[in-house]
Amino acid sequence: MSIHSMTGYAALDRDLGHANLHLELKSVNGRFLDLNFRCGEELRFLEMPIRERLTAAIGRGKLDCRLYLQPNDAATPQLAPNLALMKQLAALETDVRAALPTAAPLTVAEVLRWPGVLTSEAATPERLQVECSALIDAVLAEFLASRAREGAGLGDVLRERTARMRAEIAKVEPMVPTAIADYTGRLATKLREAVANLDEDRIRQEIGVFAAKIDVAEELARLITHLGEVERVLDKGGAVGKRLDFLMQELNREANTLASKSVSAAVTAIALELKLLIEQMREQVQNLE
Repeated sequence: MSIHSMTGYAALDRDLGHANLHLELKSVNGRFLDLNFRCGEELRFLEMPIRERLTAAIGRGKLDCRLYLQPNDAATPQLAPNLALMKQLAALETDVRAALPTAAPLTVAEVLRWPGVLTSEAATPERLQVECSALIDAVLAEFLASRAREGAGLGDVLRERTARMRAEIAKVEPMVPTAIADYTGRLATKLREAVANLDEDRIRQEIGVFAAKIDVAEELARLITHLGEVERVLDKGGAVGKRLDFLMQELNREANTLASKSVSAAVTAIALELKLLIEQMREQVQNLE
């Protein structure tokens, strides 16, 4: 299953002859699904079906949906008479003429000018509903495809940052024993200088306690575990944004601990590089559904 970005765009038109039915979808980041629907009053009856389709297909993001009719000036209007209304007019004329025999009959021009007698077949609610259903299918497919393409790109960025973090962590492991040995040596010298009568056993105890406090093996192991989970979530796909955001917090916590325990400038530099990479990943994760 692919991962989707929360950023996407798609817009298509549907030719109705006298007008074009235009549907546009645009989304940006959002914690939840926030759907803003804009359309003309003549299309308001289509809002709920479209909302249902969108909420069923999209999980998160601030989504703007625009639906409107754009007149086609080049097209010749296809007019059709309202036969039911004309029959009503004919029946009414018969009743009026029966009561008022001298009344003038309706002319063809008067009938055609009567409100509602001439209608555009393309503008009927039934046709609009059919055309809109086909249009939302096409636009939604393109919209989801655009989010999937961007999501794939973001996934590649996250995998590249994950690989770089693994490489940085691998550099730390061989540094730790040497860094601890150098630091404990300096610490022992300072202890002997500060307390001339301190016995060697006490010095070794103090150094052992401190060495345990600055040991970063556990933090390195947790960093590797969290990176493995990031890769697993990316490979699984689907709605990964919230899970990855949580993992970024955990990675940042371990990187902070690594920096605080460091007794080596080289290890500190790597910890800072890890924090930079995590922040870059967090920015990308904010875009994922």
